[in-house]
This record gives sequence, structure tokens and C-alpha cells, in this order.
Amino acid sequence: MQKFQCDCGNRLFFENTHCLACGSEVGWCPSCATMTALTFAEPGLHCGRCHAEVWKCANRVEHDVCNRNIPAPADPADPAGAGALLCDCCRYNDTIPDLAVEGNLERWRALEQAKRRLIHGLDSLGLPHGPGLGDPEAGLSFDFKGDSVASGNFWRKVGKQEMVYTGHADGKITINIREADTVEREKLRVDLGEGHRTLIGHFRHEIGHYYWDKLVQPDGGRLAAFKALFGDHENPTYQDALDRHYSDGPRPDWQSAFVSAYATMHPWEDWAETFAFYLDIVDVMETAAASNLIAAPARDDLKALVETYVRLGLLMNELNRALGLIDFLPELVVPGVVEKLQFVHDVVVAARSGDAPSYASASGA
Repeated sequence: MQKFQCDCGNRLFFENTHCLACGSEVGWCPSCATMTALTFAEPGLHCGRCHAEVWKCANRVEHDVCNRNIPAPADPADPAGAGALLCDCCRYNDTIPDLAVEGNLERWRALEQAKRRLIHGLDSLGLPHGPGLGDPEAGLSFDFKGDSVASGNFWRKVGKQEMVYTGHADGKITINIREADTVEREKLRVDLGEGHRTLIGHFRHEIGHYYWDKLVQPDGGRLAAFKALFGDHENPTYQDALDRHYSDGPRPDWQSAFVSAYATMHPWEDWAETFAFYLDIVDVMETAAASNLIAAPARDDLKALVETYVRLGLLMNELNRALGLIDFLPELVVPGVVEKLQFVHDVVVAARSGDAPSYASASGA
């Protein structure tokens, strides 16, 4: 994430809605692609940097869950198309949480913050999403739903038929809003023995499944290379692999070739976990470079990206341990993981540039 600055000189952060120094309303400008102060002048609201006329996203006006703006419509009395008053991130929503349930507005706000960071990361990589893939049926969308009803500070137990599973299917990413409850999410992290369990991690993992469907599966050569590196996604079946994983657990030597224990469950999950880790690396490197903590490695040099990330991660681990916090970098970035990261990197670069990547290392040729 790059650095942002208010007109008054104070630093702004990606999630800000107001400058904490001067009190100005701030938001994301779609014209100059930055966080900026919002100024009022005829005929309306303007970006403080590029002076483009903008409107606030309807989800900010009505619910205060967004901080992005949209270009002012040519005819304010007749903005074109359904959902035209929603920003480029909120337009992906199909289902939002039930706002009649206490606490769901705050959970939705946290989900939107993570989703905006996801979309920003994809845009920063030049990675198309939704119709930008050139396929009108690409259909990326989000459902934010709950399987339980809040009662005080406790959650009612529900049956299987009432549960909402976080996952991806045919372009639809579903997030159980329970994941936006910090206490509940931490309980699950500990119960499942995960190094990290975060909202942005869920979004990055599930978008990995989306890109497998759009960028890997349709390409015969790329699919063959995927199988050679990650395994055959058709044998065993996903359900058989899921049952085995939750009955037997991960293979004991998983750290020798996988980024997480969950990645051992099935090749699809290995890809999604690796894809999410790749997005982690790119975002952390951009943020650290923008803050002058590191000299930015070339984005297309995966080896340099990984080496710099690991060096920074080990330092951050020691800093976190000094404060009694969990490790910043729980993963072991072994050669097998780097090889899979290279495959993900090649797919991303190809989607961005249209160039065909080489899969010699992945296929063993």
C-alpha cells in the first residue's frame, strides 16, 4: 500500500474517512487513484488533489461502510444503470449482512475494508477481475451472510442446514460474517492451529479460487503444468480429500513443500493458499518500500521479492515476539513453496500483459 497525504500535510491511511488532524472528510478518488481530502465547491464535491467532481458511494452515504467515491454523473438527475451510485468495490456485492442484527453493521464495515484492500491489490498488480477479464460471464460477486443470531455476547448454535460456509463457487465468493468478529475468528484460528486467520486472508484465498477457474483451468498447457506441480485436482475428488484432511489431518512433513497445513488438503487449496501468500508478499513489499523500510525490489523479480520478504519477516517476527504477539511470518518459505509462488507469479504476469509464461520448471522439463 502506498502512502497518502491530506491537503493539510497529515498522513492518511487507506481506511480513513476523516483526517485526524484537520477533520476534513477524505476518501478514494477514482480519477487520480489516491486517498485525498474532499472539498466543497460549485457544483458539488471535489477531489482535493485533481479537483475532479465526485459523488460519495451510496454505501457511505447510507451506511458509512465505504470511503470510496464515484465520478460525478454527466446527468445528476439520471445516473445511468442500476447500482450506478455504488463505487467500483461495492458494486460487486450481491448480499450484505442483515443490518437488523445487532453488530452486523460493524461486521459489514470490517468486511468492506478488507474487500477494498483486496481490489486495490488486484488493481495494483494490473490483474483484471470481473468483466475486465474480457468475459462477460466472469461474474465476480460477494455474499456476506451469517449462520447464527447474536444474543448478547454469545452465538446461538445452529444445525448444518443453517450454516454458511466461507468459500467460492462459479465467481461467487461467500464470507461468513462471523469471520468479522475478532473474538470468534481468533477462537477458530487457535482451534484450527493456524498461524494467521484474517479477513484479508480470507478474501485473498477465495479470490485465488476465482482466478484458478478463470486463468488456469481453461488453458490446457497451464492446467497440465499445474497438475505437475500442485497435483491432480480430479484424483482424489475434492470431497474425498476434504474428508481425509479432517479425519487424518495434514501430512506430517507438510512444511517441506506447502505454505500451510490447509494447503495439503487438495491441489485447489494448495493453489489458493499459495495465491493468497503471493498477494501478501506483494502488498507487504509495496507498503514497506513506500515507508522507506526497504529498497523496493523489481515486482517482476520473484526471487528478489521473496528474499526481501523473508528478511523483513524474520525481523518482524523478532519485533512481534518482543511484544508477545504472534509471528508476522509463520510460513517456512522453502524451495517447494517458492516454485509454486513462481507458477502463480507467471500466471499473474500473463494475465496482466497477455504474454505466455514459461512453465519449464513447473512441468519438470
